Amino acid sequence: MQEFEPVIGLEIHVELMTKTKLFCACSAGFGAEPNSQTCPVCLGHPGSLPVLNKQAVEYAVKAGLSLNCRIASTCKFDRKQYFYPDMAKNYQISQYDQPLCADGYVDLEVDGKKKRVRIKRAHLEEDAGKLVHGGDGTGAAATLVDYNRSGVPLLEIVTEPDLSSPAEARLFLTKLRTIIQYTGVSDCKMEEGSLRCDANVSLRPRGSTQLGTKTEIKNLNSFRAVERALAYEIERQARVLAAGERVIQETRHWDEQAEVTWGMRSKEEAHDYRYFPDPNLVPLQIDQEWVEGLRESLPELPDARKQRFTEELGLSDYDAEVLVASKDVADYYEEVLQHFGEAKTAANWVMVELMGLLRKEGLEITACPVSPENLGKLLALQEKGTISGKMAKDIFAEMFSTGRDPETIVKEKGLSQISDVEVLAALVDKVIAAHPESVADYRGGKERALGFLVGQVMRETRGQANPQLVNKLLRERLDR
Repeated sequence: MQEFEPVIGLEIHVELMTKTKLFCACSAGFGAEPNSQTCPVCLGHPGSLPVLNKQAVEYAVKAGLSLNCRIASTCKFDRKQYFYPDMAKNYQISQYDQPLCADGYVDLEVDGKKKRVRIKRAHLEEDAGKLVHGGDGTGAAATLVDYNRSGVPLLEIVTEPDLSSPAEARLFLTKLRTIIQYTGVSDCKMEEGSLRCDANVSLRPRGSTQLGTKTEIKNLNSFRAVERALAYEIERQARVLAAGERVIQETRHWDEQAEVTWGMRSKEEAHDYRYFPDPNLVPLQIDQEWVEGLRESLPELPDARKQRFTEELGLSDYDAEVLVASKDVADYYEEVLQHFGEAKTAANWVMVELMGLLRKEGLEITACPVSPENLGKLLALQEKGTISGKMAKDIFAEMFSTGRDPETIVKEKGLSQISDVEVLAALVDKVIAAHPESVADYRGGKERALGFLVGQVMRETRGQANPQLVNKLLRERLDR
């Protein structure tokens, strides 16, 4: 690998979250009974005609705008001829030479520097069905076809070959998913197939500007798989080139279990698909005023939100990056701030305590049993000294398991922190009198003795004394 450098481009398919399919009124919902969401159009029956879903176009434009793409004034749909065992009409309606979106980019931060990854195109197309390999219920081997997904609207996003490592590819995918999720046009759930990725990779002599022969890797169903498959394929191609052999342009399958790629078929070129304009769909004229209206409707995107969190809230780059990585998490955090205004403390609680429990329970933040308002109330109680930091964590754990508000829990369990100076002063004097040896140790320079005495006061109050105040009172008395 010292001799070669990898060149990587990605093809990402994003399933748009429309209620119905791209060219018919069938439901595009996930998880229905096989073949229960079909009609003559998405099954390719003779005489059936496609009708374009306007919301799919709107969602595609919003996604394109979020990726800094130029939106075409005119685009058209083409037929892509191919043997699709999971698409009844044996061609796919896609876009070829006139895509809806083009010439965009996504900026990454790599090793402390900005790197721009160019988006070549983002075009609308219909999804294929799903092959289910296995038995047919009679004991015989069979492959079954579920056409529910056939015709679901996809946005295919194609990058230029601007990525230089598997880690960069993963970073790009992570950011792309975050951007798309912010727009609300797709949930980008890889486990449900609403975000899928194919990777193209080639090697060239280090320092060269000429591209090598690429291979395409299919069946990448997680970010981890993308990174590992690319790493394997780069290593494999390096061995081929080092042996003086030639890399074959082909499509390869990623075997997750064996952690290897293997050849599926020779890689098709555009002419192999025999594209031609779909005769049933007229060219689409895009009103640029409508596009600008969609641009205005876009929410604050991750980069802008991160900048606001650092500049206006004073968060570190790291904290802001973690929070904005999920729109739902960032929304939750901002709602907490409506009830508790100290940004850094709220950020720490969301990132550490809250996210820790959510990961442990396998929950998304949208299913969090602690409302942002209640978390804000808890932090306010801690800030006022009503409860200690340790109490706050214990109360939070109960809030998470029960969904109850912090004031009710504090009241029922009598957990209010004792901050009355006179009450604590009396307890401090009692502890000093009961432990003369520790007092002597402290006055002799043993700082740890103070911790012991603080602990004794906390024990007397069952952990409810304000530890900072106890520490202050002890020092005042012992330093006389």
